Amino acid sequence: MDLLLLIAALGATTGFLSGLLGIGGGIIMAPLLLYVPPLLGFEPLTMRAVAGLTIVQGLAACISGALTHRRFGSMSDRLVLYMGTPIFVAAAIGGAAARFVPNRILLGVFGLLAAVAALLMLVPMRRDGERPQGFDLVFSRSRAVASAAGVGLLGGLVGQGGSFILIPLMTSFVRVPTRIAIGSNLAIVLLSTTAAFIGKAVTGQIEWLLAVPLVLTVVPAAHFGSRVSHRVPVLQLRRVLAVLISLAAVRIWTSVLFS
Repeated sequence: MDLLLLIAALGATTGFLSGLLGIGGGIIMAPLLLYVPPLLGFEPLTMRAVAGLTIVQGLAACISGALTHRRFGSMSDRLVLYMGTPIFVAAAIGGAAARFVPNRILLGVFGLLAAVAALLMLVPMRRDGERPQGFDLVFSRSRAVASAAGVGLLGGLVGQGGSFILIPLMTSFVRVPTRIAIGSNLAIVLLSTTAAFIGKAVTGQIEWLLAVPLVLTVVPAAHFGSRVSHRVPVLQLRRVLAVLISLAAVRIWTSVLFS
């Protein structure tokens, strides 16, 4: 199999999951790019190339998935505004301050937060409707800002996006219905992903030849995943998210214990 076709296939897989679950997809895409090509006989991709392609995948998936979820009415523009702005600012501050804080300890805290987030996804929510509408969503502004700022700051400090933790916090702490949390999360993550994409693009950290097949498959796959998301019962979506977040927590703790 040609490497470009393989990357296209990985993009389709990750794009579908991004649209389905409302996540940027970096926690899925990065390991796939690191480990799958060598398993199939290709030269391993460098960490720089993987990081650049992961950002491209995240940007394409967020745009495609967010637009689709918005058409279904499962995105709250006000929630995106109140959470997108603080997570963007906090992530920038965390990234700048990272050199002053021991990364190993912070990763442990981040891994613990991910483990708690996975458990929260298994707790049933009251009034978690199948067809909530984002335009009339009522939520606590202070809780929304605090959640976004906390995840953004800690994520910036340890070099993790943290979008997979936002959804459990939105549903359990901010009291947002699961479907609206999934739809809005893609737009929230889009802000920070765009900033990272610009930074990597202008400094030549993106392999554009490899990025083309990625975009061509991620965009339609994320659109399809978003449409499928609205046909899957909320309880099933929460369970899949719990499994995915648990895997992310394991991966983070592996870095803490064995690095």
